[in-house]
Amino acid sequence: MKDTILKLLSRNARMSLPDLATATGLSEDEVERCIREMEKEGLIRGYKAVIDWDKLGGPGSVYVSAMIELKVTPKPGCGFEEVAERIARYPEVESVYLMSGTYDLSVIVKGHTFQEVAMFVAKELSTIESVTATATHFVLRRYKELDVQLGNKEPDERGTISLC
Repeated sequence: MKDTILKLLSRNARMSLPDLATATGLSEDEVERCIREMEKEGLIRGYKAVIDWDKLGGPGSVYVSAMIELKVTPKPGCGFEEVAERIARYPEVESVYLMSGTYDLSVIVKGHTFQEVAMFVAKELSTIESVTATATHFVLRRYKELDVQLGNKEPDERGTISLC
């Protein structure tokens, strides 16, 4: 039953206890007890709102993010853990993932301007001893985030191109 509750909460963390009880066939008390247990176990780590920052507008509300690829030399005895944990402590960092493929860590970084994010990468991430290379990819537009559709329904004003 835990997996059902987790799936429901991952789609809508504000789902009420009565709605969760109805969806699972459990009592509200059983659902609440199960949720508290999963929080205590660390299975549920937090609850977040998915925000479309582009709609906020105004000074200081600009939100820029980038996906940073890091190549890292793992340290004997702890591999990538030490550098990943260090990077995760920066307030600018939203997420850190160990990856397979051409780079080792993927880091999602946020800031108010492209320059602010670029300077964070240059001054903080690239200067970490184990980091041997970085590649920065700025997010230009979000269409979907954490299973939530985002974006404007505004028409694309770039026009059309005829190839004929």
